[in-house]
Amino acid sequence: MDKNEKIRRVIEGEWIGEVPFSFWTHLPEIDRNPEQLAQATVDLYRKYDLDLIKTLNNGMYATEDYGCEVDYSAVATGGVAKIVKSPITCYEDWANLPELELETAAVLQRELDYLKRTLDLLDGEVPVLMTIFSPLTTAAKLAKGNISDYIAQDREGYLHQALERITSITAALAAEAIRLGAAGIYFASQMSSYDLIGSQDYERYGRPYDLQVLAAAKEGWANALHAHGTNILFELLSDYPVALFNWHVWESLPEPKQAQFYTRKTILGGLNRMDVTQENYNDLYHQIYRVLTDTGGKGVILTPGCVVRHPFSEETIRFMIRIKKETEQLLFEHAQKEKSC
Repeated sequence: MDKNEKIRRVIEGEWIGEVPFSFWTHLPEIDRNPEQLAQATVDLYRKYDLDLIKTLNNGMYATEDYGCEVDYSAVATGGVAKIVKSPITCYEDWANLPELELETAAVLQRELDYLKRTLDLLDGEVPVLMTIFSPLTTAAKLAKGNISDYIAQDREGYLHQALERITSITAALAAEAIRLGAAGIYFASQMSSYDLIGSQDYERYGRPYDLQVLAAAKEGWANALHAHGTNILFELLSDYPVALFNWHVWESLPEPKQAQFYTRKTILGGLNRMDVTQENYNDLYHQIYRVLTDTGGKGVILTPGCVVRHPFSEETIRFMIRIKKETEQLLFEHAQKEKSC
């Protein structure tokens, strides 16, 4: 079966004789060059025979059309990008955040160009998910870590007004990604953690805007939610209208089987991304065993819980693929023995 059918059948809950595998990273030296990044994305897919592609966009692209200046220098050595200049310097600035139009937003057009080039190179042979950041995530980046303060100050509703404008352009981007041929969006919510926001505030400033973006992407058949960080707002996120649920598994509850049980979604995960980075082979071995045996290999696509930091070890990726295949074979043999009893 081809990779599209494989992922569709896994989403439907079938045991297909194997567990699909994927991972993603950042390529900071080229991730603002659509042509080079598209080719590198396809090269990564072919090198490891991945079953699904998440686009490798840089993590700050959603802020750039608002005039942010971003320092990407730390990403190449495993760090993160940082905004050094933002149009938001005080609460009142939210009232003046511009409303972007997709046709004239140069950076968003750059990211769509990257998606189009990637899809053209692949010609439909594998599902591709485009990374889309939640509106509150974009607002938090514009706020340079001070979003909680702005929520507390939001008596005039300026932050809500800004979120409405951010949501409008984000929804347009998501809809265009699906129209171009993406199988879905990888909807990254980097504020959906009890460590960052209370559930009541997320109900007001996160969830309503999230759902608008997901509605715009509803024609995607493999939409994924990524709940970033530790101590995630699992109860609030569990009913989001997506096919795939991804989070920092083993860094944050729930465990895979619990997530599968309560969300009734396919798990996109199972591997602690930091154990991949740190080459903790025994931990990865145990995680593969746990997620495959706990789920019986159904309703799961084996991936890290988040991006694998650049640079990464090819040997570690090959190790995970090998152990996955060994575990699949043992699962199959065990199932056959049970049938014959």
